[in-house]
Amino acid sequence: MRTCLAAYGNCVLLTSMPPLRLGLPAGQSPLYFGHAEENVPFSARTLFMRGNPAFELSLWCGTCPFLFQRKGGANGTMSAEVEPLADLEGPVVAITESILAPFSALIPEGDYLPLLLEVAPTLVAPHDDLDYFTHEQVATWGIDSFWGLPEDPRSLYYRTFQTRVAEDEHLFEFVVPMVPPGWNERGRVQHYIDLMATGVTPTAVALSTLDVCAPASDDESVDYYTHWGLTHFLLDGHHKFEAAAKTSSRLQLLALVSLDGSLAGPDDLLRLPVLLGQPSGAR
Repeated sequence: MRTCLAAYGNCVLLTSMPPLRLGLPAGQSPLYFGHAEENVPFSARTLFMRGNPAFELSLWCGTCPFLFQRKGGANGTMSAEVEPLADLEGPVVAITESILAPFSALIPEGDYLPLLLEVAPTLVAPHDDLDYFTHEQVATWGIDSFWGLPEDPRSLYYRTFQTRVAEDEHLFEFVVPMVPPGWNERGRVQHYIDLMATGVTPTAVALSTLDVCAPASDDESVDYYTHWGLTHFLLDGHHKFEAAAKTSSRLQLLALVSLDGSLAGPDDLLRLPVLLGQPSGAR
């Protein structure tokens, strides 16, 4: 176990595993990665949910800004697809087949790096003081020249951790709900607030990607460096994350990091357990 002081709360890497083959074959999983337009090779990289675009992701080139932008298909959670797991009401001590199997039925077939983390989330709104897209990203890419505005995730999201990768590289971690926190059931949120008040640390589960992006030139930059964006799209745990953010509490996150769905090389992905065990720090 490694512990670090995080810029947005305490971060603990509990354990990791070598990459595993998980998921359902193409056309069978509720979630999958693809092109926004079929047969258009460089159309927007997209996370689909039940056949509809749920999030537009960083473009394939790797020189455009890092992105997760909510689309109309992100209109429901995946929890109804999974039998409730009593183990997730508290802390998970190991990544087991019994926990992985139900979530493997939601994601596309591929290689995944399982990570078990403990995080303290901070809820962020677009354009607020902690919004990555308004601040850190603009310092590197500048303002979008067409819109004259920063990139917009069109979603509230959680920040949990950031750390130095190298002199000219920095990792940022985000947790993205599939629906706005305002859609959560108030009674379920209160349930987890009460549970955390007793010292229990519940567990959430996410489909995750790592995108490594840097501008082709530093013409628009006041701080030019490579951004590592680790994004966790919640499969289960929307109420848990809202409760933790409201009470400045910690919870566990089982992240299934997709090697095939990421915009990063295998060696970069395999560095994640070490990077997530480092002390946190802003750029």
